[in-house]
Amino acid sequence: MAGDGRAIRVVLVDDHQVVRRGLRTFLEVQDDIEVVGEAADGAEGVERAEELRPDVVLMDVKMPGMDGIEALRRLRELENPARVLIVTSFTEQRTVVPALRAGAAGYVYKDVDPDALAGAIRSVHAGHVLLQPEVAGALLSQDEPGGGGHGRGNALTEREREVLALIADGRSNREIARALVLSEKTVKTHVSNILMKLDLADRTQAALWAVRHGIGA
Repeated sequence: MAGDGRAIRVVLVDDHQVVRRGLRTFLEVQDDIEVVGEAADGAEGVERAEELRPDVVLMDVKMPGMDGIEALRRLRELENPARVLIVTSFTEQRTVVPALRAGAAGYVYKDVDPDALAGAIRSVHAGHVLLQPEVAGALLSQDEPGGGGHGRGNALTEREREVLALIADGRSNREIARALVLSEKTVKTHVSNILMKLDLADRTQAALWAVRHGIGA
């Protein structure tokens, strides 16, 4: 459930109506997930997200008009951006990598087990970064975003390195706070400092940076 006890609000963005219908049919039987809207392309998806303020957006990558990558960039500009879970049939690195670099919180394939999809929605809503092994491998084979190298890690405090290790382990801010006996507000500050010092845009990139440099998972 969302933090205030309500169901997780979801918007579906896919250009195939049959896919949206199938997702809706399954998700509507989940007690803690509510489908609040649909869109047939990226531009409409951004509009629905701005209007409905969902917690999670399920989005395809390849769509006519504005694709999922550009929609991700637009969504990040909103005042309260939703977490985005990519649900697609494309497995190529040229699709996977840009989606995660554009801000996706996770990436699953359309043949994913329905229960696993519901779990993925709950996971990204809780603040986790959902990187399947093959997806992480695709990212690690690419050049590091923002340059950086190991030298930037020297700017991190010991506490920030502990927080970063837990981000790489897929922990949410709440879980990090419990593990390190800190307030969530303090954890959020540490996360912001980590992103600033490493010149990274989001937790996905932070998790990738940590894995590259042997911190955490």
